[in-house]
Amino acid sequence: MNVQRFTAATSREALAKARQAFGEGTLILSNRPTANGVEVVATAEDSLATLDAAVSRTAARSGGGSQQRQQPPSYREVASKVEEDAEQLAMSTLSFQDYVRERMLRRRAEAQQIPVLQPEITPMPMPAPAPVPLERPQPTLTQRIAIDIESQPKRAVPMRQAAPAPQAPAVNKIVMDELHAMKELIEDRFNTLTWLGQAKQNPIQSNMMLKMIRAGYSPTLSRAILERLSDDMDAPESVRWVMDVLERNLHTDAAIPALHEEGGVFALMGATGVGKTTTAAKLAGLCARTHGPGSVGLITLDTYRIGAHEQLRAYGKMLGVVAHLAHDKAALQDLLGLLSNKKMVLIDTTGIAPRDPRKRELLELLDLPEIKRLLVLNAGGHGDTMDEAVACFKTGETQQVILSKTDEAVKLGPSIDACIRHQLMLRGTTTGQRVPEDWEAAVASKLVRTSMRSTGASAYDPKATDLGFFFSQPANTTAHKGRMNA
Repeated sequence: MNVQRFTAATSREALAKARQAFGEGTLILSNRPTANGVEVVATAEDSLATLDAAVSRTAARSGGGSQQRQQPPSYREVASKVEEDAEQLAMSTLSFQDYVRERMLRRRAEAQQIPVLQPEITPMPMPAPAPVPLERPQPTLTQRIAIDIESQPKRAVPMRQAAPAPQAPAVNKIVMDELHAMKELIEDRFNTLTWLGQAKQNPIQSNMMLKMIRAGYSPTLSRAILERLSDDMDAPESVRWVMDVLERNLHTDAAIPALHEEGGVFALMGATGVGKTTTAAKLAGLCARTHGPGSVGLITLDTYRIGAHEQLRAYGKMLGVVAHLAHDKAALQDLLGLLSNKKMVLIDTTGIAPRDPRKRELLELLDLPEIKRLLVLNAGGHGDTMDEAVACFKTGETQQVILSKTDEAVKLGPSIDACIRHQLMLRGTTTGQRVPEDWEAAVASKLVRTSMRSTGASAYDPKATDLGFFFSQPANTTAHKGRMNA
């Protein structure tokens, strides 16, 4: 059995050395702090099964040639041994690993007929076993496991009774299942200990992680950023560095003309209630104020919601713009031809949930070369909800997005996080119901600063001790599709 010791400054580095030596099937037997850091004892998981099979075959051959049969133990001795093993199995995780390691070494020594360096205790002669009372309580699950472990075949030892060889496979399966369960528990504890060690070595990184999680940023993006954080930075410098990274990775239309200056045909898409109609009215108002009411065209496809057409028509009447209704793709093409001389044409679509079967019909209706899609996301929504909406209305080119209801959002972190991870182009934000006053251009620095401000105590804020769960699993996938500018 190949057992090796690995020493490193932290538990994470020692565990990495062990996995480098034994691969994914690494089994941690024990770990303990030393003067130089942490010492980890590990072996390969496959070696346990090989060792059990070899021990079983050796014990079966040696047990078959024995000429003397030992006297069966008494009930008192069996009960005493069961209590002893039950106490051993009730130990902590690392103690149980030492216990298993000791038993495996003892089996190997017995299989090779090498005496274990332990004091020999000559048992006193015991009287014949007394009849077992019928009302004796049944052993518990822990006691049954302890008896099964002791009943594995081995060479003759005083006061021990060898079990038949055919029971070895079942016993080995129980032991291996216990070891696998214990391995998972040890890995979870190692992950937590690793985070605690990192927090002690670099408290600034742990505090920044806590700040980003409280601001609403995902653990995936937070890990991707903080892994590049230099150890030489103090607390104020680290905050400025993190905010600078977020600003550089939040793509906005600051370098190109605004929507109402760019012009074109835009279809506003999104889930029900995110503010598509109001956003369309604000864009129409901005264009009408700059280029005149005759430069804007309004079309609605919302024939499901009661009063949807009347709402857009009321906004158009207020702006001096006529709102048209299209029932199908042919009517939409006719209206686009009629409004082809307009500076900007805005299409208000039906609110569709990502899992709604009508989504396919809407996407086919808007499958025209001159139509550009604008995804409207509620800035106060949950991060998973925004991820699903982005995946549902994904386009082949760079996806353009508008954040609505930023005035209602308690945290802007989830919406900014979604824009960064999915590499979205942010074209603007809405801050209220007034048309067209409550519209703001997308300024990355302003949005990031607002998102990092403390919002006070919250029932959903994690504690410092909870951050081990955010760092427990490494990032198996990239934080976003492109490269992060750190």
